[in-house]
Amino acid sequence: MSLFHVLGFCLKIGQLFWMLCCWFLSWFLDADKSPLDPDKTKMKNHNKMCFLWNKISTSGLKIPPSFSHHLFGSVRFGKTFWRKVLVAWVVSWVLISFWTFWCLTSQAMDKRKETLASMCDERARMLQDQFNVSMNHVQAMSILISTFHHAKFPSAIDQRTFSEYTDRTSFERPLTSGVAYAVRVLHSERQEFERQQGWTIRRMEQNPVHKDDYDTEALEPSPVQQEYAPVIFAQDTVSHVISLDMLSGKEDRENVLRARRSGKGVLTAPFPLIKTNRLGVILTFAVYKRDLPSNATPKERIEATNGYLGGVFDIETLVENLLQQLASKQTILVNVYDTTNHSQPISMYGSHVSADGLEHVSPLNFGDPFRKHEMRCRYLGQFKQKPPWPVQSMVTSFGILVIALLVAHIFHATLSRIRRAEEDCHKMELLKKKAEAADVAKSQFLATVSHEIRTPMNGVLGMLHMLMDTELDVTQQDYVRTAQASGKALVSLINEVLDQAKIESGKVELEEVRFDLRGILDDVLSLFSGKSQEKGLELAVYISDRVPEMLIGDPGRFRQILTNLMGNSIKFTEKGHIFVTVHLVDELLDSSDVETSSSSSSTENTLSGLPVADRKRSWQNFKAFSSNGHRSLALAPSEINLVVSVEDTGVGIPVEAQSRIFTPFMQVGPSISRTHGGTGIGLSISKCLVGLMKGEIGFSSTPKVGSTFTFTAVFGNGVHSTERKSELHNNNQPEFEGMKAVLVDHRPARAQVSWYHFQRLGIRVELVTSVDQALRFMKTCATTVDMILVEQEVWNKEADVFVKDPLVPSPKLFLLANSIDTSVSDTLRNVIDPPVLIVKPLRASMLAATLQRGLGIGKRETPQRKGPPALILRNLLLGRKILIVDDNNVNLRVAAGALKKYGADVVCAESGVKAISLLKPPHEFDACFMDIQMPEMDGFEATRRIRGMEEEMNNGEALTVEEGKRSRWHLPVLAMTADVIQATHEKCLKCGMDGYVSKPFEAEQLYREVSRFFNSPSDTES
Repeated sequence: MSLFHVLGFCLKIGQLFWMLCCWFLSWFLDADKSPLDPDKTKMKNHNKMCFLWNKISTSGLKIPPSFSHHLFGSVRFGKTFWRKVLVAWVVSWVLISFWTFWCLTSQAMDKRKETLASMCDERARMLQDQFNVSMNHVQAMSILISTFHHAKFPSAIDQRTFSEYTDRTSFERPLTSGVAYAVRVLHSERQEFERQQGWTIRRMEQNPVHKDDYDTEALEPSPVQQEYAPVIFAQDTVSHVISLDMLSGKEDRENVLRARRSGKGVLTAPFPLIKTNRLGVILTFAVYKRDLPSNATPKERIEATNGYLGGVFDIETLVENLLQQLASKQTILVNVYDTTNHSQPISMYGSHVSADGLEHVSPLNFGDPFRKHEMRCRYLGQFKQKPPWPVQSMVTSFGILVIALLVAHIFHATLSRIRRAEEDCHKMELLKKKAEAADVAKSQFLATVSHEIRTPMNGVLGMLHMLMDTELDVTQQDYVRTAQASGKALVSLINEVLDQAKIESGKVELEEVRFDLRGILDDVLSLFSGKSQEKGLELAVYISDRVPEMLIGDPGRFRQILTNLMGNSIKFTEKGHIFVTVHLVDELLDSSDVETSSSSSSTENTLSGLPVADRKRSWQNFKAFSSNGHRSLALAPSEINLVVSVEDTGVGIPVEAQSRIFTPFMQVGPSISRTHGGTGIGLSISKCLVGLMKGEIGFSSTPKVGSTFTFTAVFGNGVHSTERKSELHNNNQPEFEGMKAVLVDHRPARAQVSWYHFQRLGIRVELVTSVDQALRFMKTCATTVDMILVEQEVWNKEADVFVKDPLVPSPKLFLLANSIDTSVSDTLRNVIDPPVLIVKPLRASMLAATLQRGLGIGKRETPQRKGPPALILRNLLLGRKILIVDDNNVNLRVAAGALKKYGADVVCAESGVKAISLLKPPHEFDACFMDIQMPEMDGFEATRRIRGMEEEMNNGEALTVEEGKRSRWHLPVLAMTADVIQATHEKCLKCGMDGYVSKPFEAEQLYREVSRFFNSPSDTES
């Protein structure tokens, strides 16, 4: 068990102990309540202890809030009590640390015991196994002697043969120091035996002598006895025992007699060996006649005995050799004992030092059931040095104690700061309430300011619009237009401020509607076409063919982002171009550079020939692109990720100002607002809107070169599978199908953009770089060329070609120009057949109308279907009876004048009460425009009551004779207010209103809302 595991376990125990203490406190402290003002004390202590509990909970002790309330609610904790708790905590952990020390020390001691037992058992097993091997080989040798000495005549074994054989096979008996054979000789056979052997049977020495003093010739002859057992064969290591009578010694005699009776190997008690004076034992086997049955009786065994084979074991040497085979032989001390007599065990090996300490006893079985042996092991360090200190136990217990003291210190510091924390918490609560109140006041203020500013602006712009319909001279019209532009700029500023406020409060929600992306880009181009023509800028849009025609998202917010970016480009660009490109993210991943993108290193490949900022740097930090060039943003199968870039050749952004470019109300410098105007919140709003669209925005800018802003946005794919095959054919104009044109432009990027717009109409375009190439192409082309498209820059250089040598008959000539300047007008007058002028930026509707006019093809479209919104509104509102409810007389006049302009029959009401009386079913009104903020009864309450009356009528509770005119009563009620907060819009729909019209009225917005309820007369007739 490592120290870290122990510490982790102790920390968990501490956490459990803390929870138990908390439960104990919740039960024990109910008596410590203040009798004075219990409610106030309850609330105060509740706040204090909840704060403390939250601090503790956030630090890792995750306790449910309900338990916190149960513990700290309605309890007052005294200072003395917390001191007692801390003292109890410290004392408890001191006891726990001592208990941990004792447990770890006991575990270490148990582990030492297990290690000692394992080592001792291993040595005992090895000694016993090797002894058994030696015993088996001695027994096998007894069978060998019986076979080749006693069973053969003459004998096949003599002393020399026996000695050589035993020496060569000594490796099979690793624990024996020598082997000897003693033959059985009866007293009657002694003289003959001594004569044959040439020596006298001698008596074994009873007292051991040193090996240098031992002399066989000096031994006495064996005394007269019934039988003798003289040694006739012996290994060289024990050759000194030849002629000794094994029955003349007491231990040997008992050993020999017991061996021949039992038929098994028997051991002697440990005794000093002859000549070596070292402790040893003799293993004796009886050698029988070959015809002795296996189940012979002891008597039969005695009679069949031919001799005795003995193996001498030097125990001290053998055990020492065994321990040397182990690498850890010095770790423990080994003692081997003969314990046949338990009261007086005989030490066979080891030290005789007695000491208290760890000891393990392993039994030894040497095959003799009469003799008992055992091995006793102890650690060697008990005799050389003291046992090692329990370092791990001491460190662990000390660490637990330190942790407990640290926890106590933290708890004490927490208690000392509760009072100050309670005051801070109370201040935070007050500040939070103030902030929430300020947020509500801010929203209310914005709504009120928006309404109060928009209400007079509605009157101003409305009256100016009505004034434009009167007879005015040129100067007066210019004054009115200037006033209208200033009023619209003020309204635009109000909208930007409100958008920023809504974004900060998180109240912006995106729509999910199907819209035409290319139509949105055409509308934005139309918005800035006038300013670009005034400055002579090249304004162009290119959309990749891989981008679907229809998308699903919020077109209004997407248009707002493009308007902000393109507006900044128009504002800060005096020459060159503004280029908008739209691609899929996959296109940028599949190709390092798309065909229509500009390169900062080559001015010939830009739209206007001027250098631009590196576009790739504007998206290099996007998360949609991983470092290895693969897409990292997971999209649904029905979603696509667009990349939109707005490139300009303006003044660029200084390096020191680039870091704050997206900060609200921050501009590059104080002179910018004075020179170019603006509030500095357009980019901030754009960044927030891009984030809502799951996208990112970035830029790359080089001072005095230009800027490139790039953003991504995720939309749904609005093109269904059934529409994919026919979407290109539906977008083409049928009158242009099959036509062929030649486009003359020496700039590849600009030529590619022009090719894109013409191919949208179904025209096949051939790109050439000069007029001469165009003329040669038309002369060699097998098909008819319907038109020649010449860029203004080429026309200014090569217009003389058409003046001197015009083609007869020639295709229709079109001139692509950014604006109509004097040079172009003079050149056109010198041409016999002047070209048709197409003023950029190129847009599908404008381009189709210009080509139809120049080629004299196509049909005029009816104003009911394709006319401007004013004509369509007149068809929708002609003869409609509409009620206008507003408490402001100016607003009534403006709204009534705007609707009467489109042919509506208008009735005015100054309050919601009067509106209810006029709209009580049955009535003749077709729609109602209701102001929201009115005295006495606002528009919300009036609408709710109108819906209530209609519900009663529809349920049959107020049927009249005129009920046949309508099957179900539901009057379209449109909110009419200057308040454009999203919450107000939601409240309008919740109270039963059908739509929303903001002040001042715009023809497009009015048409969008009215067309949902009314159909034109042509639709009704058809």
